[in-house]
Amino acid sequence: MQNAIAVIDFGSQYTQLIVRRIRELGYFSRLYQPGELRETGKPPAVILSGGPRSTLEPDAPDIDFDYLRELNVPVLGVCYGMQLLNLKFGGGVKPGNTREYGPATLLPKDGSALFEGLTDRSQIWMSHSDTCQRPDSATILGENLDGIPVALQFDDRFFGIQFHPEVSHTDHGKRVLENFLGLAEDPPEFTIDSFKDELLAQTREQVAGRKVVCGVSGGVDSSVLAALLHEAGIDTRYIFVDTGLLRKNESAEVNELFKQVGIGIETIDASEKFLGALAGESDPEEKRRIIGRLFVEVFFDAVGDDVELLAQGTLYPDVIESATSGSIASTIKTHHNRVDRIMELKAEDRVIEPLHELFKDEVRELGRVLGLPEKVVGRHPFPGPGLAVRCPGEVTEEKLEIIRNADHVFIDLLHQRDWYDHVWQAYAALIPTKTVGVKGDERSYEFALSLRAVTSEDAMTAEWAHLPYELLGEISNRILNEVAGVNRVLYDISTKPPASIEWE
Repeated sequence: MQNAIAVIDFGSQYTQLIVRRIRELGYFSRLYQPGELRETGKPPAVILSGGPRSTLEPDAPDIDFDYLRELNVPVLGVCYGMQLLNLKFGGGVKPGNTREYGPATLLPKDGSALFEGLTDRSQIWMSHSDTCQRPDSATILGENLDGIPVALQFDDRFFGIQFHPEVSHTDHGKRVLENFLGLAEDPPEFTIDSFKDELLAQTREQVAGRKVVCGVSGGVDSSVLAALLHEAGIDTRYIFVDTGLLRKNESAEVNELFKQVGIGIETIDASEKFLGALAGESDPEEKRRIIGRLFVEVFFDAVGDDVELLAQGTLYPDVIESATSGSIASTIKTHHNRVDRIMELKAEDRVIEPLHELFKDEVRELGRVLGLPEKVVGRHPFPGPGLAVRCPGEVTEEKLEIIRNADHVFIDLLHQRDWYDHVWQAYAALIPTKTVGVKGDERSYEFALSLRAVTSEDAMTAEWAHLPYELLGEISNRILNEVAGVNRVLYDISTKPPASIEWE
């Protein structure tokens, strides 16, 4: 699709959410770096994202403002983007006394097209430290409870908001974006059906007759990727690597799944290699790098040198959390698809990532369009490094067995009690410490275990799932009775942020 709504990425961890919200509204949008503004063609609208930097820094990220004005399209600045526009229009930016992070209240002014349909006051989500000193020519569209402007209109086409409309914590954020896009002329429509056709065409063009190897795990991302490559008619070897870091009975279930959908896969048992490589290592970043490097090595040892392309199911959140959407972003964690060897292969044009512009829910819809069964597309996310990121500290077979068995009980009961489809992700994680307990009238000294279940729309933010006490009690009781090595079960009630969904 040409002339997409352009979102300029200044490095905010929420930037991709803007793209997603626009797609939810039925329009097509793409992400660009600030220096790529001229490569956007003639976008119907431009949004400048937030970012971790300050416009007061000498080398602060900038935009070609003259060209932005030449486009003659609606422009919305969000947080950093608003502050940048404020400077361009002759206003000032000054450091705030404290960083404002979290909920605030929006009091919109009457008659603003940007806030049409909003209530007199609503919750918004802030994430900034600097504040704007507006230029005299700017119109205040909204304030917070302290009377500080949080929304400005600079002229008939340029707007700025200090809050994030893209996150779910902003009550009417999607409506704000919808109102803004209502000012654009002929924004391109977006549906997953039409995008599927574009993905098929793009993938065929990118592969260009070369041989492809694709790793499959039975998870949503790799299964949808395999189905996409299969439908595109691309010559692909589908390889399932048993890393020894998988869930209970996973290998057998994966083989049965792909047999049902008519895709032949090869299984490689490399569990001893992975556990050996991880022995003695407790640093979470290094564990991810070890797994990522070894995964690629196992792949290419198995298929030889005749395979020219590696296909990966990397998604948008994976890219942004690894800070690879641009040098402006901050790294949250290194994704297993972004280790050194993968980046070397990417530099050699030997990696394709057809799903890298999609969010998890969009991938699920794509899977349905491709005809995958619901038990696949509705499955909870599972991390590429497997149970290693649910085993803080050194990874051992003893710990993995505890996690597998506890996780199996947890997921089984969520299915039985009709809660599985009401949470985004659920799992058991081992707490790397032992606690005193009593079993069979004897003192025990065994591991503590954490249960985690979250609700989310996109994995960029998450809330802990409010499971019924009775269900939590049933899960805990079964784990303590059925899983050897555990004498204490806790429930994780952390949100993201500040916590991540996975433990590592």
